[in-house]
Amino acid sequence: MHPLNLSRLAFGCDDIDVLRERHRARAVDGATWIETRYRPTRHTELIGGSLFWIIRHQWVARQEILGFAEVDGRCRILLAADVVPVRPRPKRAHQGWRYLPGDDAPTDFDAADEDLAAMPAPMASELAALGLL
Repeated sequence: MHPLNLSRLAFGCDDIDVLRERHRARAVDGATWIETRYRPTRHTELIGGSLFWIIRHQWVARQEILGFAEVDGRCRILLAADVVPVRPRPKRAHQGWRYLPGDDAPTDFDAADEDLAAMPAPMASELAALGLL
């Protein structure tokens, strides 16, 4: 059985490089975080899953979910600092986070796709929208 995942809009990020820099800036010991108002009800099922990021109406990257913590009355989702590119797939934007079953999650680029993973994000998004990736 695949782990449960979350999807979330990468607000203010124009591409995956901005997202990477944002998380690299606050990473400590290989982990980073995001904060949200409420802890997901299915939080125990999410540990070991991933948070998939939506940029410009495309799933473009993921980060492993390491755990959850309460900080100043808010929920902190602890994430691995590595931002892993995934095969771009169209996804409408939404507010907050949404559950994403493992079977429905976009796949990572594999070793054979190194050139595709290095492609500029706007180009990859455009090719994915045309169904070429």
